[in-house]
Amino acid sequence: MSRNLRARDIMTSGVMCVREDQTLLDASRMMRDLNVGCLPICGDDQRLQGLITDRDIVVKCCAEGKDPASVRAGELAGTLHWVDADAAAQEAVDTMEVHQIKRLPVIDVAGGHRLVGMITEANLAKNLSDEEIAEFAIRVYAAN
Repeated sequence: MSRNLRARDIMTSGVMCVREDQTLLDASRMMRDLNVGCLPICGDDQRLQGLITDRDIVVKCCAEGKDPASVRAGELAGTLHWVDADAAAQEAVDTMEVHQIKRLPVIDVAGGHRLVGMITEANLAKNLSDEEIAEFAIRVYAAN
């Protein structure tokens, strides 16, 4: 990957958030309408609180017999990893590999700590060499 690339250079911008007080039913409908499998969870202050995936909804709600219309998105926020928009793109890749995650929020720290985008596997595929993509896949998908 080019050493000059920053996280903001490879991210997808215009990311929509689900509010932490919205239900998982709301989140799942947003995912459907946006054709995404993951949404950032934002608080009333519009700051990132976590991420929720379609798998989280199925495994942590539906499979447990809970009603997605009564569980709030903020209840599934979990551990949060992110990268500064001005960080080297390689730092984003390294963070994703170390934590074995497929999506990474991008925060503009200098611009008020706002969520400005998301880096996904698709973004990496456009910016990494075939060898780098293979290495990423081994590190993220390898069984522990």
